[in-house]
Amino acid sequence: MLKKFASDALGISDIGKIIDPQDYDKTQSDDYVRHEDQEEIYFLIKTKSDEYCFTNLALIHVDGESAISSKRLLKRYSYHRHPISNVMLETAGTVDLDVEIKFQMGTVAFDIDVDKKQLERLKDLYKSLLYIAEEVYENESYLDMSRKSVDLAASVLHNTRPAESQLSEDFARVNEYAFNWMKQNKETYVRKDFGEVFKKYILN
Repeated sequence: MLKKFASDALGISDIGKIIDPQDYDKTQSDDYVRHEDQEEIYFLIKTKSDEYCFTNLALIHVDGESAISSKRLLKRYSYHRHPISNVMLETAGTVDLDVEIKFQMGTVAFDIDVDKKQLERLKDLYKSLLYIAEEVYENESYLDMSRKSVDLAASVLHNTRPAESQLSEDFARVNEYAFNWMKQNKETYVRKDFGEVFKKYILN
């Protein structure tokens, strides 16, 4: 019990290692990457019980109950459906052996300990996640504005009260326009592939 307490206090209970690209295929995460859909791994952290695999499309979390159990639970969090927020990087204190990267995806919080010798590489992940969080937030704001503009246009049309004979025809036109408008804006402001972001910060 005392040994476990000491390990937790020093931050060595489950310190992760950043895996080199040439070793991605030796991890469990690689089996769940959708290579058929051009999904690629850009950053991978492996602890004794878990793997955190950051691809261009999602975070793949291979969640282990413990280091001595072979049982794993696979979780996938796409960046566009689970917005990233509260990205933080905690550097090591004098006696600490690890640094921590913290963030949320949707309502799920992550706190990952990494060997402090790999801090410089972890900074690249921090910058990548921060950029993705900011872009998704901005895009959602633009998408929300486009929704409100459609609602306003529909309200104005409703208040003009066209003749009964034109009502169904006008409704069909407005409905088609609104659908195409929202479809176009969704394609513009809902980004699913963040490969270019990872290449900018991690591969440079």
